[in-house]
Amino acid sequence: MSNINQVKSEYQKIVDKHSPKNKVFVNSIKAFFIGGIICSLGQILIDSYMFWGLSFPEASTWATDSLIFISAVMTAFNVYDNVGRFGGAGALVPITGFANSMVSAGMEYKKEGYIYGLGAKIFTIAGPVIVFGTISSVIIGIIYYFI
Repeated sequence: MSNINQVKSEYQKIVDKHSPKNKVFVNSIKAFFIGGIICSLGQILIDSYMFWGLSFPEASTWATDSLIFISAVMTAFNVYDNVGRFGGAGALVPITGFANSMVSAGMEYKKEGYIYGLGAKIFTIAGPVIVFGTISSVIIGIIYYFI
């Protein structure tokens, strides 16, 4: 029994020596700044659209559309991947991260054709999100209707 524990201990030392070290603090700071920059850009867009005469709901919609467009273009030019590598979870801010996942899936499967590749595979990642969102909104709508 002692021999087995000694082998496990030696094996654990080798694993610890060759395993990459976690940089949780540094990664958290990077994610905080990248996520903050994306959210600040969204707020700047809302304020700009309101300055140009749009109401808050209209400005919010335009800002959302703008962020989706910007992240889609950045994904198409392989810039968003670098942002994601640097910022980690901070680049997964829901609007831009979702747009990135859809565009990157579409780009990856474009070679299979526009219908079976682009048209079908773009919903590989987006499909479950859309289904969950639709079902959740129907359930909330029913609850809201009866309350």
